[in-house]
Amino acid sequence: MIYFIYGEDSFRSKRKLEEIIEGYKKVHKSGLNLIYIDAKENTFNNFYSNFKITSMFAEKKLIILQDVFANKNFQEDFLNNIKALEELKDIVVVYEKEKPDQRTRFFKTLKNPTAGGVKCQELNFLQPAQLRKWALQEFEKTGTKINSDALDLLTSFVKNDLWRMSNEINKLSSYKKNIEKKDVELQVRPDIENDIFKTIEAMAGRNKKMALSLLHKHLEEGEAPLYLLSMITYQFRNLLIIKELIERQVPYQAISKKTGLHPFVVQKTFYACNQFSLPQLKKIYQKIFQIDLDIKTGKIEPETALDMFISSL
Repeated sequence: MIYFIYGEDSFRSKRKLEEIIEGYKKVHKSGLNLIYIDAKENTFNNFYSNFKITSMFAEKKLIILQDVFANKNFQEDFLNNIKALEELKDIVVVYEKEKPDQRTRFFKTLKNPTAGGVKCQELNFLQPAQLRKWALQEFEKTGTKINSDALDLLTSFVKNDLWRMSNEINKLSSYKKNIEKKDVELQVRPDIENDIFKTIEAMAGRNKKMALSLLHKHLEEGEAPLYLLSMITYQFRNLLIIKELIERQVPYQAISKKTGLHPFVVQKTFYACNQFSLPQLKKIYQKIFQIDLDIKTGKIEPETALDMFISSL
C-alpha cells in the first residue's frame, strides 16, 4: 500500500503524517519496523531492500519516504516497481513537505494511479471559513473559548500560516480560557510580513498607487517607517536570493533547504520573482541600501524616502 501526502499547507501535511505514524505505533508496539528513508541520500535499491527482510515480530513495516522529488533516478526506479509496491502488505508513505512539481511523471502517476494501491491526500491552504473552523477546533482542544470577534481578528492577523496560528493559539490559551477581541489585540501582532508582501506584489505589478496606499495604511496604523523599510529590505533580499537560485536552475524543491527560508515564504516569493529580472532586483536592493544610509545620516525623512522609493520603481 502506498500513501502520497503533499500540498502547500506544510503544517497539516506534517500533522497528517504524524497521525499515520501514531496509528501505526498503537498497533505495532515494538516500533522496530518504522523506517525513515531520505530519497536524496539513498538509492531505490537501498529502500526496496527493506521489504526483503523478514520481521522477527511478523509486523507490517511502515516506511516514511521523503524528498523523492529531489532524486529523478529514484523516481524512475520507483515507477518501474510501483505495481509490486502497491501489492505489499507493508505501507509506504511518500511524504513531500514542500509543494511538488506536478508536471513530473512521478506526480501524475501517484495522483492518478491505474490500480487502487495508492491513496493520495492533498493538503492545500484553508479557505477563510475553513480556517476559522480549524482555529476554533484547536482552541477547543485546549479547553479554551474564543468569541466570534476575537476569532475573526486572529484569522485576519495570522491568515493561512498554520505554524504561526498554532503558536498563537497556544499562547492565547495559556493567557486566558475565555478569549476576547481585546486579548487578541494585546497578544497577537498583525502579520505585517504578509501585508508588506502585498505592497511588494503591487510594486512588482507596477501599481504604484496601490503600493503607496498599502504603505500609508501601515504608517497610519502606527508602524515605524524604519521598521517598514526593514521589512521591505527583507522581502527584496529574499526575492534576490531566490531569483539567483532560479537563474542557476536550482530545483524549486531544493530552494527552501539551500536558503533556510520556510517553504511558505519560498512559495510566495517564488512566483513574485517572475515579475522582476535579476538586474532589476540587484538595482532595487542597491537603492534600498542607499535609502537606509540617507535616512541614518539625516539626509532625508524616513516617510519621504519610502514614498520616493516606491515612486521611482
